Amino acid sequence: MSRQLISIYNNKSTDIGAVPNLPIDDFRETVINSVNTGRRIAAFFGLPHDNDSLKLIIVLADDHQSILHLASTCVKEKYPSLTPDCPQAHWFEREIAEQFGIRPEGHPWLKPIRFHHSYTNNDVWNRSANETILPCVTDFFRVEGSEIHEVAVGPVHAGIIEPGHFRFQCNGENVLHLEISLGYQHRGIERQMTTAPQNRLIHYMETAAGDTTIGHTMAHCYIFEGLASCSAAARAQVLRGIALELERLANHTGDLGALAGDVGYLPTSSFCGRIRGDFLNMTAILCGNRFGRNFMRPGGTAYDIEKSHIDDLRKRLNAALKDVTNAANCLWSTPSVLGRFEDTGILNKQICSQLGIVGPPARACGFDRDCRYNFPSGIFQFKQMPVATWDSGDVFARAYVRWLEIQHSVAFILDLLDSIPAGNIQNKISAMSPCKIAVSLVEGWRGEICHVAVTDNSGKLARYKIVDPSFHNWMGLAVALRNQQISDFPLCNKSFNLSYCGHDL
Repeated sequence: MSRQLISIYNNKSTDIGAVPNLPIDDFRETVINSVNTGRRIAAFFGLPHDNDSLKLIIVLADDHQSILHLASTCVKEKYPSLTPDCPQAHWFEREIAEQFGIRPEGHPWLKPIRFHHSYTNNDVWNRSANETILPCVTDFFRVEGSEIHEVAVGPVHAGIIEPGHFRFQCNGENVLHLEISLGYQHRGIERQMTTAPQNRLIHYMETAAGDTTIGHTMAHCYIFEGLASCSAAARAQVLRGIALELERLANHTGDLGALAGDVGYLPTSSFCGRIRGDFLNMTAILCGNRFGRNFMRPGGTAYDIEKSHIDDLRKRLNAALKDVTNAANCLWSTPSVLGRFEDTGILNKQICSQLGIVGPPARACGFDRDCRYNFPSGIFQFKQMPVATWDSGDVFARAYVRWLEIQHSVAFILDLLDSIPAGNIQNKISAMSPCKIAVSLVEGWRGEICHVAVTDNSGKLARYKIVDPSFHNWMGLAVALRNQQISDFPLCNKSFNLSYCGHDL
C-alpha cells in the first residue's frame, strides 16, 4: 500500500512528479482499500495531462496519523467509477464528469452538480457549446406509487437566502427521499485562480463563501506558504487563530438562534441574533471588517493589534460569553425545544462514515474529526483545541456541539490574548516552486476546508482545487431527512447550515 501512495503533512508541498501514477485498476483498489481502513477522501479532482488525457489526483486524509496520502491515475474518455464501492467519491466523480467530460462508468446517479459547460470539448451529456444551460434542468429520482407525491422547494425561497432546489418524494407527510440540486451560485472561481493576476486571488478566496472569509483565506495563505517553503510570522499565527475562532463564534451563535427560530422559541432566537453581531464586531476590531476581509495575507496578516484592542476584546468576549450562555441554557432547559430537537434528522454513525461527513455534523455522530486537532497548523500546533463531540446524530447533537465549541473557542481566544508574542506580523514570501503540489486543511466553522494547488514548470498555478465542507455534507442532509416529516426540513436544514456558494465555486 505504501508504494501506491505518497505521504505529506498538512500545508506542505511535494514534487508533483513524486505522486504515484497508478493504472486505473490499481488506483481504484488503493482508494477503496484506504477508505475501508479509515481514511477519507479530502479532495479528488482532474488535471489536464498529455495526449488529451486527464490525470485524476486524490488526497486521502488519515485523521489518526495526521498524514495526507496522494495518488493519481490517467484516464481518457471513461474509467470504472469508484462510487459503487466508495460512496465518498459520489459528488467528486459527478464534478469531474461535468468539468472534463470523462465518464465514470457504473456511477449510480451521474448528473451535473453545477450545470455549466465542460472545460474541454468533451461533454458526457452531449450538449452543444452554444446550448443554454439552466440549473436543475435534469432528471430527478422518482418514487412511484398511488400514494406518493412530489414536493419541489426553491430555488427561490421565502427568506433572503441563497438559491437551491430541493425535491422531496413523500408518502403523506413522510419523506422517502430528498434530492438536492444546486449550481445557481456557480462563479467559476477555481478556473479564475489559474488565469487571474496573482494580486486578485486573495479576494476570490475572501468571497468564495462569504460567511467563511477567514477559513478559506487562511487555507489559501497556507497553500502559498507551502509552495514557497515559508511560514507566517509567529505573531500573525496567533492573530489568525483569533480571527478563525471569532468567525466560528459568530456563526455558531447565529445558528443556535436560527434553530430556536425554526421551532418558534423567540427568546434565544432574538438574543443570539444580537450576540452574533457582537462577535462580528470583534472581528472588525482586528481589521475593520466584520467578516474579516483584507485581514490575512500570505506570510502573515495585513493588520496588527494594539494593547487597547486586546483589553477591549477581552471585555467584549467575557460579556458575549455570559449573554450566549444565558441564551443557550434557555434552549437546553425548555422541554418543548428539546422535544423538537431530539430524535429529529438522525444521521447514524455508519452512514456518516460512508459519506465522509465533516465538521459539526460528523462530531455530532461521535467522530473526533477536527482539523485543529487531527491536522493542526499555525497556532493550533502549540495550543491544543479540545474536540467537542456528541453521539446521537440528531438536531440536538448538531446544536449542542456548536454550544460546546462556542465555550472552547472563547476560552482559546482569551488564552491567546494573554500570550501574543512580540514581533512582525508579516514574513516575506518567496516565489512558488515549480512542479509542486500542496495541500491545506483548515477547520472552518462548517468543517474541513481543503485547498490543493499544483504549479507548472514556471511556478505558476496550473490547477487550484477548493473543497468547501458543504461539498461533503449536502448528501448528509439528504440522508438525514429520510423517514422524517417534511415539516422537519427547515429544522434539519438549519442544523447542517450548509453553503450554496461554497459548493458552487
